Amino acid sequence: MKTSVAAASVVTALVGLGSVSLTFASPAPAQPNADKCYGIAKAGMNDCAGVRHSCAGQSTTSGAPTDWIYLPKGTCTRLVGGSLAPNK
Repeated sequence: MKTSVAAASVVTALVGLGSVSLTFASPAPAQPNADKCYGIAKAGMNDCAGVRHSCAGQSTTSGAPTDWIYLPKGTCTRLVGGSLAPNK
């Protein structure tokens, strides 16, 4: 009985970890009425990959010029620091 409970617990934990990793590893879906706005994302709030990381939510610096978030079309260029292209 203890063996089957332990096995069930391990399987449940692995499935849970798989779900979490898929949640954090997936890129933001394309937004048809939005622009990628570079240079304004808060640390940990970027929508997808940057130069120093591979996916959403992994930026470590606020306002990094290579990290982006989706904003409604036309909004990005109205913000201080906002750019439609990554800055190096």
